[in-house]
Amino acid sequence: MRELTYLAAIREALIEEMTNDDAVILLGQDIRANLYGTAGFLDMFPEERIRDLPTSETACVGAAVGAAMTGLRPVVDMGSASFSFVALDQFISEVSKIHYMSAGRLKVPVTYRIPLMYNGGVGVQHSDRPYPMFMQMPGLKLICPTTASDAKAMMKAAIRDDDPVIVFEDTYNWSSRGPVADPPAPAPIGTAAIVRAGDDVTVVGIGRTVAFALAAAGELADAGVSAEVIDLRSLAPIDWDTIFGSVEKTGRLVVADAAVSTCSAASEIAATVAEHRFEALRAPVRRVASLPVHSPYTPSLEREIYPDADKIAAAVRSVAKQASHGH
Repeated sequence: MRELTYLAAIREALIEEMTNDDAVILLGQDIRANLYGTAGFLDMFPEERIRDLPTSETACVGAAVGAAMTGLRPVVDMGSASFSFVALDQFISEVSKIHYMSAGRLKVPVTYRIPLMYNGGVGVQHSDRPYPMFMQMPGLKLICPTTASDAKAMMKAAIRDDDPVIVFEDTYNWSSRGPVADPPAPAPIGTAAIVRAGDDVTVVGIGRTVAFALAAAGELADAGVSAEVIDLRSLAPIDWDTIFGSVEKTGRLVVADAAVSTCSAASEIAATVAEHRFEALRAPVRRVASLPVHSPYTPSLEREIYPDADKIAAAVRSVAKQASHGH
């Protein structure tokens, strides 16, 4: 068991998969500038397997689709989540639909790395959290690992998957450290993880909000409130069995999501639990998501719009106080 940063774990996954399979190639922008954990790759692999592409996200995404259909397994560095908007037509019309339109004859085994860079003073055009938009596109698998161990395991799983996978990397976690076994503990796409057991309230976190949820749970434990924290990890497909099972035990649900509250991942989870496990709920579901405004550049204002440990703790307290709605 070793201690690695999240970004070092991603790097290890890329090196191992490129070493084990010559079909794995790396595409993107600024790769040779050693960004995003790719320092030294040109010394380890042939130049034709590491391609810096022009500053065109549409070209990056589209070229990867074509390469994947020929039998390669491209990994594409998108640079920033906000840049993915430029390539939405490729994602929507090509990446997500080719397998379906070909009646399963064509596969698109491509992995897209999309860093989430919000709440760091990077400005309104670099602070988007667009994963809910991609959740509306059938044909895509979406993951957002939180720990170093899960980052390595899920990146390897994404590269080996025959379907297109988008890896949302919350850059808040890039420098976080954690134990990573060799091989890493399994973290299959489509599974959530219970990272803290509890009995009173279920808290589902995504990316950065998992750390906030754990901090809130620790604070609440001192006040006698036992919060169970779930790291969602996979946004499509979602592990409903884990969420439903936890809600059936606790009877209360808080969902923490850094995306804008309107049509967020938190909204989908809240609605689905209310639809399928209403009888288990003892209080209304609460969402702790970002305010529906653009991200200010000023740090003091920017902090106000995003979820944090205090906001999650307040939501948990509010539902923990409520009695059953008629049970």
